Amino acid sequence: MNSRHLSRQQAIQLLYNVEFTQITLDEAVKSIENLTDDAKLFAKEVLNNLPEIDEIISASLVNYTLNRLNAVDRAILRLATYELKNNGPKAVVINEALELTKEFSDTGDKKAVRFNNRLLDTIASKLN
Repeated sequence: MNSRHLSRQQAIQLLYNVEFTQITLDEAVKSIENLTDDAKLFAKEVLNNLPEIDEIISASLVNYTLNRLNAVDRAILRLATYELKNNGPKAVVINEALELTKEFSDTGDKKAVRFNNRLLDTIASKLN
């Protein structure tokens, strides 16, 4: 596993912990051993830009609301949207997000992967 993927995994865990358990990022950081500096930076940047990121995601959802998404998918989509917004390479960002979805969210029926793929394609198109 490359260090960038590990950083994204850890950032997703941090974002999830902050939202789900209602703790601060500093408290969440203490809950993960061997945390990469990139993971902390990713999570901090996402949280610092959360209103804008959530607006981008919400504007791209059709017949759905951000709050209806499970917390893990929200964390994955928030990180990917942050990266897309900051000129991350579209194919790399989306592929990484889909790998994270497979690891953390998908129940084997690929519905979460397909949903996140469509949504991130829409988001990437709107940002370009």
